[in-house]
Amino acid sequence: MIIIMEKTATEGNIQSVIDILQEHGFRAILHRGAVHTVIDALGDKTTLSTQRLEAMDGVGQVKLVREPFRLASRDRKSEDTVIEFENGVKIGGGNRPVLMVGPCSVEENYDGLLQVAVAAKEMGCQFLRGGAFKPRTSPYDFDGLGERGLELLAQAKKDTGLLIVTELMDSADLELVEKYVDVIQIGARNMQNFKLLKAVGHSNKPIILKRGPASTIREFLLAAEHIMYNGNEKVILCERGIRSFDSDYTRNVLDIAAIPVIKKYSHLPIIVDPSHGTGQRYLIEPMAKAGLVAGADGVMVEVHYNPSQALSDGKQSLSIPQFKEVFSRINNIIDVLHLEKTAPAPIE
Repeated sequence: MIIIMEKTATEGNIQSVIDILQEHGFRAILHRGAVHTVIDALGDKTTLSTQRLEAMDGVGQVKLVREPFRLASRDRKSEDTVIEFENGVKIGGGNRPVLMVGPCSVEENYDGLLQVAVAAKEMGCQFLRGGAFKPRTSPYDFDGLGERGLELLAQAKKDTGLLIVTELMDSADLELVEKYVDVIQIGARNMQNFKLLKAVGHSNKPIILKRGPASTIREFLLAAEHIMYNGNEKVILCERGIRSFDSDYTRNVLDIAAIPVIKKYSHLPIIVDPSHGTGQRYLIEPMAKAGLVAGADGVMVEVHYNPSQALSDGKQSLSIPQFKEVFSRINNIIDVLHLEKTAPAPIE
């Protein structure tokens, strides 16, 4: 539940509410605004009646949160969450959608990685993404360079200024990954790895949480809730496709409807990954555009300097010339959409 204190509430009134919440097993999270102080109460609402809280001095209103994902819910926070980086890049809140591109896996070829990074910078992208630790279906497939891959990503950041995104698979590697990257990605296979979610909940890095291949939207948001409950509210959701029966033509089914649904029920930003969502490079452009029109706060796409020689996911990666051609049109779509959002209201 959410307790909204009156403007005139004293520190003693606020502490009294926190004390009674804690006595009944609630976790109380205090938010001080310019006008009101709000207390998030996380716990079993059957142990404490709203009437008792409403009768306390200084309490203005008690609201019950309808959804089980309380911290991620718009009932708790009506305005969009905006995640801002030191260089001024912002994700969410109606800001210009961000672009994250790069190879599925970082390979032992820095020149190739740099070619992708330079092209990304040229096309207005803000993030370079690449896997140093890769979850692979087969134990015989390339599973990443580990710290060496992180070092190559850090060098690319130094050379281009792009922010770095990489996937974390094991909480034991968290401290290492934090040293090198700007955003930590939790992949689809680990969406319900609750120990890992708890670990990144204690990180100060923004987290991209990818939707599991068979998860519902509620399960997706509850996974985000685990991260937020442990203290990290800088969560970026990523729709990357769910499993269906038509695997002859697409790797997954990219759930475009999930974007406006999440926008309705959650304040967290959401990006779209048409590379994993379709598994086909020819579908990247139309599905990226669809995601942006549906309200996505960004696009994540796999780009490789030589997809035919890629050690992972070459089939769904764009070559650098293809990337430039596709993203010139995607940027045009973003220009139109962003112009519509920022245009002044017509004079009546």
